[in-house]
Amino acid sequence: MSSTTPDAPDDGARRPQDRHLPVLLQRCVDLLAPALREPGSVLVDCTLGMGGHSEAVLEQVPTARVIGIDRDPQALELASRRLARFGDRFTPVHAVYDEIRDVVADEGLDAVQGVLMDLGVSSLQLDEAERGFAYAQDAPLDMRMDQSRGITAADVLNTYDERELTRILREYGEERFAQRIARAIVRRREKQPWARTAELADLVRDAIPAATRRTGGNPSKRTFQALRIEVNGELEVLERAVPAAIETLAVDGRIVVESYHSLEDRIVKRAIARGTTSSAPPGLPVEPETHRPYLEALTRGAEEADADELERNPRAASVRLRAARRVRPTPSHLLPKEER
Repeated sequence: MSSTTPDAPDDGARRPQDRHLPVLLQRCVDLLAPALREPGSVLVDCTLGMGGHSEAVLEQVPTARVIGIDRDPQALELASRRLARFGDRFTPVHAVYDEIRDVVADEGLDAVQGVLMDLGVSSLQLDEAERGFAYAQDAPLDMRMDQSRGITAADVLNTYDERELTRILREYGEERFAQRIARAIVRRREKQPWARTAELADLVRDAIPAATRRTGGNPSKRTFQALRIEVNGELEVLERAVPAAIETLAVDGRIVVESYHSLEDRIVKRAIARGTTSSAPPGLPVEPETHRPYLEALTRGAEEADADELERNPRAASVRLRAARRVRPTPSHLLPKEER
């Protein structure tokens, strides 16, 4: 997640660094750097985007190299141009980040020293109107992070039944008026298939009570978020990705995750808590070695952006950052059966 730079012209010639202000950039680098001091240390940037976090690590930690994963081919192309000056210290990979263990193995590595996840939709995707992520700009209802595969937001709106649409809006968008919106979506598609973002934004506004529209920002925000999460399978991917990322870490390796809504943060919090909590049954006089925590939390709960960060970068308003260090291998009894 990131922000566009204020007052920069919005044209195709803009450099990634002119379009992209990474959230909590220096804090992420400071948390990761102690694990990357040995020559040849590897950071996996699981959500490369336009490469802002990776660039800062490569600049400030000369011993590190970065493997950058992104499912969006356009992001990979832009980031690769931006980071070309680092030569073989940067390796781009087209993949979804729950494939992190396969990506690392394909690079000939058993483990890595750092993992970064900056979740959610990127500036590139928000600012390219034709991608359909932004409710403020009319565009095709696409919302795929990788436009070469998968269903679109239009497919969801035109084929899911009212009950399933209600569930998605309620669970993924935390939308109070999910059933009203879903019913209106189904009623409208009986006359004309869904195709454009402006049509959806108008319908959501009309479906929500007038009194509710006066506060809380654009009323379409939650519906667009829910559709984006469904189209890209974001929560299912994250459920797999965080434990997989932890298992790629060498001892003393570090993981840093930036989340932007409560559903993401809950998944991250649960995975880190699993590693920082003893798995011994309560009441034992001595904690067995095999039940001791295998992670150490590096943040007290979730860190938020301070006033200075918010002034520079309004999209940091919802960020929640969590970080942990691996202190020992994961006990075998906590691993999936196929990995024991």
